[in-house]
Amino acid sequence: MRAIIIHEAKDLRIEDYPVETPGPGEVAIRLASGGICGSDLHYYNHGGFGAVRLKQPMVLGHEVSGHITALGEGVSGLAVGDLVAVSPSRPCGRCSYCGQGLRNHCENMRFYGSAMPFPHIQGAFREQLVALESQCVKANRLTAGQAAMAEPLSVCLHATRRAGDLLGKRVLITGSGPIGTLCVLAARAAGAAEIVVTDLSDAALEYARKVGADQIINTGTDPEALKAYAAGKGSFDVLYECSGAAPALAGAVPAMRPRSVIVQLGLGGDMTLPMQAMTAKEIDLRGSFRFHEEFAMAVKLMQAGRIDVKPLISHTMPIDEAVAAFELAGDRSQAMKVQLSF
Repeated sequence: MRAIIIHEAKDLRIEDYPVETPGPGEVAIRLASGGICGSDLHYYNHGGFGAVRLKQPMVLGHEVSGHITALGEGVSGLAVGDLVAVSPSRPCGRCSYCGQGLRNHCENMRFYGSAMPFPHIQGAFREQLVALESQCVKANRLTAGQAAMAEPLSVCLHATRRAGDLLGKRVLITGSGPIGTLCVLAARAAGAAEIVVTDLSDAALEYARKVGADQIINTGTDPEALKAYAAGKGSFDVLYECSGAAPALAGAVPAMRPRSVIVQLGLGGDMTLPMQAMTAKEIDLRGSFRFHEEFAMAVKLMQAGRIDVKPLISHTMPIDEAVAAFELAGDRSQAMKVQLSF
């Protein structure tokens, strides 16, 4: 079978890869759709991110869906032909954090397409994938593309749980990439009354408007726009910081109300915080990293029609055009979420 393998920065190849057979509790999946994520782009453009570097060739990809083709011994909840969304999160279930229910912090996490450990954890961009039954959520009534969006949507649902009660709240989202725009959908589903999104790209902001943002602000062309929200000690109850850029966080703090909540999703390296201003306002800073139980929730919300991710799937390209797809995914003036068709 074919797989999409990164060897080093800008060296992405479609190569043969061994076919696996499902063991007990596992299923074989013929991949249908795979979304290109920001971390995939870091490996493609830079050979890694932060201190994480490629040390060996690695199959990319972790936002995938596909159809069951074979069942391993003991699998009872799935059938051949089922369309499933596949969670890339495979916690060990045995460490202390798994025991506390913090499976996204598993000490022995095996997350598809990660160069953090060595040997690397191979990813899911391959024509056939063997996965645990527990990783698979039936995605009936969804398209393969929608099902592949369950992973990034899960990230935003986890962040929304970290934010706390959103009913009737005013929400600011900094960064209008795929995660920021999905946070618009997640916050609205959780009852947010007003959602304002900022970014430096008009094209990206239009996607936020398309999925329901009440107002969009280009802070590149209008750097003073948030000042109006700083009156009376601030306007927003919750900030989803999705850019990973220190200036975005610093610029948002004056617009936050006392005792508001900042949820940090963006991973852009170390950030300098305006700590004294945050202290004076008694602002809560909460990190949000990955997800676990939210994955099944993401599929159910899409199936119920409460969250529509279709407007964010900007391009779908065949696996043979993987390099062109990665180049397009990195162009924010053209693309939001680029998916590969297998």
